[in-house]
This record gives sequence, C-alpha cells and structure tokens, in this order.
Amino acid sequence: MLSHVRQFHRDARVFLATTLVVGAALSLYWIDFNLYLASLGYSTATIGLVATVGSTAGALTAFPASALSDRIGRRAVMASGIVIALLALVGLLLVDALPLIIVFVALWAIGQQSLMVVQAPFLTEHSAPEHRNELFALQAAIQSVTSVVAAALGGVVATALAGGMGIDPNGPGTYRIILVIMALLLTVGLGTMSLLGDDRPGRLRGAGRLRELGEPAAYPVGPPRTRTLMGVVVRDRSLFIRLLLPGLLISIGAGQVIPFLNLFVQHKFGLDLASLNALFAVTSLGTVAAMLAQPALARRFGQISSVVIVQALSIPFLFVLGFSPILWTVIAAMVVRNSLMNAGNPIFSAFAMEQVTPAERATLAAAMSVLWQVGWVVGGAWYALLQATLGIDGGYAVNFFTVIALYSVATILYWVWFRAADRRALAERRSAV
Repeated sequence: MLSHVRQFHRDARVFLATTLVVGAALSLYWIDFNLYLASLGYSTATIGLVATVGSTAGALTAFPASALSDRIGRRAVMASGIVIALLALVGLLLVDALPLIIVFVALWAIGQQSLMVVQAPFLTEHSAPEHRNELFALQAAIQSVTSVVAAALGGVVATALAGGMGIDPNGPGTYRIILVIMALLLTVGLGTMSLLGDDRPGRLRGAGRLRELGEPAAYPVGPPRTRTLMGVVVRDRSLFIRLLLPGLLISIGAGQVIPFLNLFVQHKFGLDLASLNALFAVTSLGTVAAMLAQPALARRFGQISSVVIVQALSIPFLFVLGFSPILWTVIAAMVVRNSLMNAGNPIFSAFAMEQVTPAERATLAAAMSVLWQVGWVVGGAWYALLQATLGIDGGYAVNFFTVIALYSVATILYWVWFRAADRRALAERRSAV
C-alpha cells in the first residue's frame, strides 16, 4: 500500500490529509449528535424525525452540488461544503429549540453533502486506473481511523473538560464541547483544502493540464442536448439502475439501524458517554484493516466478487448485534459487521466510476449519494414509526429483521448483475500482466 501512496497524484495525497481531519468531525457528529438531542430531552421518535429532515436536505443537495462542481471545479464545491457545515455548527451551539435545531441540522446536511458527493469523481480524476482501488480503499480507511481517534478521544476530552468546568458529564454542555471540537477540526480541514490545485474546468483546459490529472479530469464537454438543467448525464439507464438499486436497498436497511445504534446500545446496556465513544472506536478498528486488505482481495477475486464475499459474511453478525443480551458478543458483532460491510464500499465506488463515461461520473456519484440519503429518509421514518408504535425493544427487533433481509437481497443483486463484467475485467488485468 505504501508503494502505491508514493505514486498517487499530489492532490490525491493532499485530499487524504483533508479526509483525516474532516472525517474526525463527521465521525463525532454521527456518534454523539443523537445523544446530544437525547440530553436535551427529545424522544427517540423526535430524534428520528430530525435525522429524516437532515437526510432529506442532503438528498436535495446532491445533484445541484455535482452539477456545480462540473462548472466551477470539485475543490470549490467541497470547500463551500465545509464553510456551510461550520455555520451549521455555530447555529447548533447557540440554540436548543427544536425548529431551529431542524434548520441547522438541514444546513449541516447540505454542507456535508456538498463535501461528500464529489469525492468519488475527484479521486477518480486524480488517480491512474492501476492505483484506483488502493486510493479509494486508503481514503475510506483513513475515515475509519479518524472515527477511532475521534470516538476514543472526543468523549474523554469532552468529559474531562466538562468536569473541570463543573458541567454535568452527561448533560447538554458536554455535547456542546464536542460541537466546538468539530468546528475546530473543520477549520483545519478548510486549510488543507486550500492546498489543492485549482481544478476549475476552464483553467485546466486553458493550461493544458487535463492530461496531468491521471485520466484526464472528466468534466462534461458533450453537446448540450445530452445534459439537463440539473447537470444529469445518463446514457445507459439500465446500467445506472443496476449500479444504484443494491445501494438503495442497503441504505434503507442501514438508515433504520445505523444512525441509532448509539441509542440502542445505551438503552440496552446503560453505557455512559465515554464508554459509548470507546465502543464505537473499537468497532472502527477492524474496518481499517479490512479496507486496506480489500484491494488485494479485489486483485485476486475481482472487484465485485470481493464485495459480495465480505457483505455476505457480515449478515450473520447482524443477528448477534440485534438480539444478543451479552455485551461482549454485541461488541464483537459490531466490530465484525462494521468491518466486513464497509470494507467493500470503496471498491464498489471505484468499480462504479469505471463503468460509466467521464461525463457521467458526477451524475452517478450524485445519484448514489441521493439514493443513500433517500434510503436513510425511508429508514429513519420507518424507525420513528416503529418507535412510536412498538416502543424501543419491539421497534428495534423489527428494524434488525428488515435490515438483514435488505442486505441479503442487495448482495445477491451485486453478484447476479455484475459477476460477468467483473470476471471479464479480472481476466483482462491478468492477461495484461
């Protein structure tokens, strides 16, 4: 892996550094924000509603952000996303009324989506095909490492600072300290983002630099009739559906469980903030190793085959996670499931970017992001409904059965739809050696 890093494009390496600090802020939000709302006295159903609004705002942002990145460059859109997220954090620090919280959560989702939606096209356009699996996997692994560090240190630092200031360690004040830490991390990330090269399409073409960016930078240059006002470019609708549908099923399943795992574990085992953050840190450790090993698995078995292998192996651990009454088995299941299910994501992203034309990459990345958000909207709404009607224990039981079924169907579809293309690509790579 280190030998590949030295061969990465300079901007790809800078972006990996940005991922390190920005990913820490995103991880703290995912781990602690629902707990912050709970500390303010909001019910699980209300927290589910807030999450649904955020997911909706993010989904509405994806296509405009991807289209804008085709016009002004990926860097400008990602930097704008960080600025918007910073403004949202300032707002969340200052308010505790539900309507205003919803507004700033939506603003956070807009900023986060603007940052995330163009990452795959950016990485594709700043990497050679033979290094792409390693680059995507390393970027995802760095995000997981930051989750470990943020989870392990965030709760400890916030609790220690709260204790020193006489603040209730389980009260809203402690979580506001975490929001401040997130804002500082995003500020550092904005600084590293400024180090990226200017990738505005007009400047790149004028300077003759398109060929320097790996493959070259793939901004749409086709005739206007191939595009819509939203910047959507789709030449093979059937291919897009096959690339997108399994991810939608996975996101619906994930959206009704993953954002609320902290609440689930806290309710079931009564863990405090520091223990919860440490638990989520542990679950991220295995993911890092799995992601770094995934490119080697993809080289041996093919990209899609490697994705199917790890996702299929993760499904039994969902049963343990959802229904075991023993804490250590739940921890083990979280570690293994999280590692296996997430390990294949960067490889599939690299595979998907290679299946479409350069002009379609931003559209595909936006569609993947939108459908992920749509899935979380549906999953979050289903979670809130079950919590309101069946209560915590009954609602989570139905949620876990549903996610197991959806993950299973999605894994089968990956294999049925893409194994032939995967085998052809694997054979071509081996014959080229």
